[in-house]
Amino acid sequence: MDISTLNQKVQQESLFLQDLKREVGKVIVGQETLLEKMLVALLADGHILIEGVPGLAKTLAVKTLSQAIHAQFQRIQFTPDLLPADITGTLIFNPKDGLFYPKRGPVFANFVLADEINRSPAKVQSALLEAMQERQVTIGEKTYLLPAPFMVLATQNPVEQEGTYPLPEAQVDRFMLKVLVTYPTKEEEKIILERMASHQKIEVKTNVTPEMIMRARTITDSIYVDEKIKNYIVNLVFATRYPKEAGLEKLASYIAYGASPRATIALTQASKAYAFLNGRGFVTPEDIKAIGLDVLRHRVLLSYEAEAENISSDQIVKQIFDAVDVP
Repeated sequence: MDISTLNQKVQQESLFLQDLKREVGKVIVGQETLLEKMLVALLADGHILIEGVPGLAKTLAVKTLSQAIHAQFQRIQFTPDLLPADITGTLIFNPKDGLFYPKRGPVFANFVLADEINRSPAKVQSALLEAMQERQVTIGEKTYLLPAPFMVLATQNPVEQEGTYPLPEAQVDRFMLKVLVTYPTKEEEKIILERMASHQKIEVKTNVTPEMIMRARTITDSIYVDEKIKNYIVNLVFATRYPKEAGLEKLASYIAYGASPRATIALTQASKAYAFLNGRGFVTPEDIKAIGLDVLRHRVLLSYEAEAENISSDQIVKQIFDAVDVP
């Protein structure tokens, strides 16, 4: 398929996303970036980690999006006493026939909200690993496929670190995007006050279905990525591993580990999804810049020196984007 035909197809097929954004916007005020990134992860078949202080409508945004797509939604509140079986499910013994039957856990849904994921120990967090990576769950000796689309949206609280367990690096790397949610502006806060201070329920009405999302994913997959764009993505990821070769000698002492090949794949897929969201059949360097920070911020591990000097991974990734030549 040539670029112009692909462009037209993408423009037609991505129209429903504008309706979706508008309907979700009736409930969610001032979180356009979060909504956009959630749609990118959904189109790219990825998972998303959302970090922000309490009360910023993180849970509401996820719930509203799943309602708008008419998809199954499950919320799991992570607590220190949660068990892996509470997420994936377990075998229940039936005394009548003396057999064990599987009872599926809340992970069997299209949208799974893992609320305050860092409140549970690593054993529980890792119960999500198989589900996130393999799109399947093993209960007893049998393996069960999860519904499609399947997306984990995890939230974590950056304040009040008492009683929290840091996410293992392997778990963090499973998230395609890590999005930081900030406070709304004064104008947005006033709209929130007017909209949410009453107990009237806002109805979200769309014709969007999970099947439409799956079709959009297929088209997103076929979006054109030029050779120069591929080189640009690889150069960015390599600059996180070998900053000296990218002319960033100062950063070498701040980076303990750079991004893995999974970051290269995630950056490509997320850029395609961002292009689709903007009705384009090809990826531009602007798409990579728009989504790059969310893909790389949790994959660049800082050294003790960086932490001592209060340097964040966001600052490092931004410097890398400034240094690497744009095609």
